[in-house]
Amino acid sequence: MRTQWTLIFALFFALVTAIFAVINVDPVQVNFLFAQTSTPLILVILTSTLLGGLIIGLFGFIRQFKLQRRIKQLEKQLQETQAAAPAPTTPAPLGGEAAVAEAGTESTA
Repeated sequence: MRTQWTLIFALFFALVTAIFAVINVDPVQVNFLFAQTSTPLILVILTSTLLGGLIIGLFGFIRQFKLQRRIKQLEKQLQETQAAAPAPTTPAPLGGEAAVAEAGTESTA
């Protein structure tokens, strides 16, 4: 359900950004460190939104990769720990045939 809400929000954000960009088509002066250019504002808005989305997606991808690697490391450590641990011994049951046998030997003595 969370994925559906994320997708709906992303589509809504894309729609609002596209409408905002289409409304603003006037040329603007863009100053880079080394040059100046006159570009339609729609291109500036869409390029900025696209680059922001790509950067956020890259950070999310890196985080997901690190988490998956950590999960694999912990699963391997768990398997090694379980393989090295001695098998648990189960105590003899108190009820049943053993208790009846002990009760029978006490009464005959």
